[in-house]
Amino acid sequence: MHDQDESPRAATAPDPAPSSSGLLHDVSQLGRAVRQLFGAQAQLLAAELGLARSAVSWLLLAALVATIAGVGFGLSLLGLAGVLLARWFDSWIWALLLLALLQLLFLLGAIALFRRCMHWMSLPATRGEWSAMMRETLHGADADAAAGRGDAEDRA
Repeated sequence: MHDQDESPRAATAPDPAPSSSGLLHDVSQLGRAVRQLFGAQAQLLAAELGLARSAVSWLLLAALVATIAGVGFGLSLLGLAGVLLARWFDSWIWALLLLALLQLLFLLGAIALFRRCMHWMSLPATRGEWSAMMRETLHGADADAAAGRGDAEDRA
């Protein structure tokens, strides 16, 4: 009978707790996996930063080439316009004077646009709102101080 009592307990007893060395092994394995994952991410980031650094150099070179090509194209169009104007006016002097006048107008337009953009960069609306807010705050503080002095004089 004694044997019968122990057999149901053995059948329903929970599995023994995993050893702490197994848990330690799992934690260390997780640590290695996380370290490997972040190591791979760091290598990817380093590779992309190197690629971006190289891309900046190529970008500057492409911008230089585009600027040179744009200036060359502009000069070619300006020369073509000069030749057409010279044929139209039958005078090189008048053609060159008109081209100089057109270039001066474009220059003045570019300067006006530049000045307008600089004005926008100064954040005029924000500065106005900020100064109005500061004025209101100072006037409110002055009014509170004057009201505080008036109350003190009334009590005296």
